[in-house]
Amino acid sequence: MIERTRRLGAVIVMTGLLAAACSSSSTPSPTTGGGASAGASSGAGSACVSGSITAAGSTALQPLVEKASKDYQAGCSGAQIQVQGGGSGTGLTQVSQGAVQIGNSDVTAESKLKSPDAAGLVDHIVAKQGWVMVVNPDVTGVTNLTSAQATDIWTGKVTNWKDVGGADKAIVLILRPESSGTRSTFKKIVLGGQSEASGQALTEDSNGAVVAAVKGTPGSTSVIGFAYYQQNKGQVTALQLDGVEATVDNMKAGTYKLAADGHMYTKGQPDGLTKAFLDYMLGPVVQGTTIPGLFYAPVK
Repeated sequence: MIERTRRLGAVIVMTGLLAAACSSSSTPSPTTGGGASAGASSGAGSACVSGSITAAGSTALQPLVEKASKDYQAGCSGAQIQVQGGGSGTGLTQVSQGAVQIGNSDVTAESKLKSPDAAGLVDHIVAKQGWVMVVNPDVTGVTNLTSAQATDIWTGKVTNWKDVGGADKAIVLILRPESSGTRSTFKKIVLGGQSEASGQALTEDSNGAVVAAVKGTPGSTSVIGFAYYQQNKGQVTALQLDGVEATVDNMKAGTYKLAADGHMYTKGQPDGLTKAFLDYMLGPVVQGTTIPGLFYAPVK
């Protein structure tokens, strides 16, 4: 009888230990209803906070922010994160006015907004991003442009591809609007601040629209983010800049110069879901996996 009681007690203890082990290894569930819990089930490694926010602005950053927002929401069912384009200038203006919670930008707030408005924003640098000059596939004989050649093309001094080693074909420029961070970055880094020609140029308002325009316009050229080029390889042709290939490794090494920080601005210090999402953007999942997978470079 004593032996039987001992065996029964051992079974009860073992059952309790197994139950505890199963409980400790389970994945924490996201908190809903406005609360927060560390370790969202998506593997965010940051708080899961419910609520609704909007991030708008740079279309060059948009693929990254959209992917991160979907992943965050997948592990945090009470969170709603809307991601919109519109250009860096638009995003900065909207966040400064309080119309959105995050303004995505390829450039600093000081370069687009007046001092009082820019001073009220807090900069969160989340990635390093690069852009590449692309041409319609019918542009042959040109694989590289020096900064001087690119400047001659974009300022209208050179209007035919034959003048830079290509076939006899007129050059069509696909520009971006003034609000575009891509346009500002290219103008600053490659054109040395000179203004683009406007005669035969077309204007498109996003990286996605630019890709479509270059694909469909013979003789055309423009500038798009690395992520968009990778999605459209074979549809447009990439050019080297000053003999350096447009790759993430070259951008990280500093040898490829058409690159800049990716900013996510908030009006004042963020809190709630805004802070949780920005923490996620700077956490190990986005920095270590999402960013390299989309052809950006991490900042952490």
